[in-house]
Amino acid sequence: MAVAFLQELPGTTQEQYDQVLEAFRGKTAEGRIFHVAGPMEGGWRIVDVWESQEAVNTFFQELGPALQEAGIPATPPQFWPVHNMISGPEHYLYSAS
Repeated sequence: MAVAFLQELPGTTQEQYDQVLEAFRGKTAEGRIFHVAGPMEGGWRIVDVWESQEAVNTFFQELGPALQEAGIPATPPQFWPVHNMISGPEHYLYSAS
């Protein structure tokens, strides 16, 4: 079952986020369906959709060292099961039905 997560990173800057992206350049995040990130008041916000919780867990194991190197504190994300996902006016990307 697909899962979504929201992660808010207080105190994190675009430069730190970009540093983590650079560490993963050329690598594939197996199981990731969707990723969006941007600034929030006082930090950075990330929303992802993954094929499964197992895919997220595998990625986070690889991500940990890059976050530490960039000085981004470990903050637990909020997870929820995806029931439906739409891109554009009527383009369904995922449906649990």
